Amino acid sequence: MPCALHSSALAVLEPWQAPTPRQEQLRERYVAHLRAQPLGVLRECYPDHLTASTVVVSADRRQVLLTLHRKAQRWFQLGGHVERGDPTLAAAALREAREESGIDTLVLDPVPVQLSAHPVPFCDPRGGVTHLDVRFVATAPAGAAHAVSAESLDVAWWPVDELPDPQPDMVELVALALARLG
Repeated sequence: MPCALHSSALAVLEPWQAPTPRQEQLRERYVAHLRAQPLGVLRECYPDHLTASTVVVSADRRQVLLTLHRKAQRWFQLGGHVERGDPTLAAAALREAREESGIDTLVLDPVPVQLSAHPVPFCDPRGGVTHLDVRFVATAPAGAAHAVSAESLDVAWWPVDELPDPQPDMVELVALALARLG
């Protein structure tokens, strides 16, 4: 039986206006996944499940806050698994961003900016897991002090045009986030 979060995820993703044809293909994949999997928003759904993440942008729009992920050993936006107590994907993304950054005063745009489906070999001992990540943007207030959580090796501000690991997916995420913020 689908939970309220499952219905909420469909309500967000079905009408979402994808910014590119590739993003539209992912949107269709996510919606099909949710229609086929009543627990598709939760990590118990193997091998694919939704995750929620947030790219945090500085108040002056010149920097993004990224985490050096302990398991992946790479720089990413803040995020993680959706939990049963999360009322929406946006709430899950904001919870993860607050937990991983230590910044409680983030302001989140509740409309996704990007989708990303990617394999995560370290997520499950059975292997073969794919995260269907729903990505949001949040703004940090000027002068906000961040912390490093146990999930991270480091958390740091990076200039938007000097990302530490400029993978195409991350470059697109930052560009879409900045465009959304105006």
